[in-house]
Amino acid sequence: MSKRFEKRPKMTDVAKAAKVSLATVSAAINQSAPVSEKTRARIDKAIRRVGYKTNAIARSLKTGTTSTIGLMVADITNPFFTTAIHAIQEVAHRHGYSVILCCSDEDPEKERTHLRLLADRMVDGLIVATAGETPELRSLVERGRAPVVLIDRHIDGLDADAVVIDNVAATRDAVGHLIASGHRRIGLIAGRRTLSTGRERYEGYRRALREAGIAFESALVGSAHFGADDGYHAANKLLSLKDRPTAIFACNNLSGLGLMRALHEAGLRCPDDVAVACFDDFEWAEAFHPRLTTVAQPTQAIGVQAMTMLLERMRDEAARSLPARLVRLKAHLNVRDSSRPPARR
Repeated sequence: MSKRFEKRPKMTDVAKAAKVSLATVSAAINQSAPVSEKTRARIDKAIRRVGYKTNAIARSLKTGTTSTIGLMVADITNPFFTTAIHAIQEVAHRHGYSVILCCSDEDPEKERTHLRLLADRMVDGLIVATAGETPELRSLVERGRAPVVLIDRHIDGLDADAVVIDNVAATRDAVGHLIASGHRRIGLIAGRRTLSTGRERYEGYRRALREAGIAFESALVGSAHFGADDGYHAANKLLSLKDRPTAIFACNNLSGLGLMRALHEAGLRCPDDVAVACFDDFEWAEAFHPRLTTVAQPTQAIGVQAMTMLLERMRDEAARSLPARLVRLKAHLNVRDSSRPPARR
């Protein structure tokens, strides 16, 4: 018979090879009873010799846990999420958890499908950057079988922990910097206002204008969905205005990339013709010409905080009954060349 179809080694094979009882092997593998170091070493050697693999499904049915967490992000191509994923995975690994990663591509229908999959896999907890509130997400939170922590975006009225940043203050500071550089006509490439990030960054923009005594103009707001192509098309509309903005703030890094592409194709210089700032710092910001002014989120801290909160909920029965917590971290404005006041202005 081909080796591929050979019978899978069982726990009884380990017991026979180690010359101990089946109960002793079970106690050593499941840590359900004390086993001497000498016996455990003999069992470990036997496990390697016979090629025994623990049955994770059977173990999860017995213990009610799977040592896995589900991680749902909105856009895996966005450097913000890749950094957060890395931080979450590092903390999870240190505590003995594996991560099942899903990406919704900012599509609520895909999110519904992935959340059903993660629920079927009986993950012990979930970290979600939602593409928009879905019945599946609300049901997962309300059923309470597995704790849920939201990152980047929170949902009003949803009884789940969330780790986000102060988007209003961060955007107000960035737009305020453009105002301080001498700009009065400042465009905005906004994100989806069905998401908390889109609403709060829009509010930060309006607040900065209001505090500076600058009238709001709806024509200076271009809508995008936090994507590079959306940012590009929104930027083209702003740049085609008869009285175009002298500065533009993009509400995320991908929209900022689309904005820079639109400026280049229009033959406009940054910052001499149009100054630029955008949300989310990333590694290439320093390599751009000009170097991009960005709002830097504490992305790694967001991931670490979210995973830490999830561990508390998963491992401490008392923590499960505590009220939902909304943690807001502070962002930092990195001022670089793209927002420099031009000499002639």
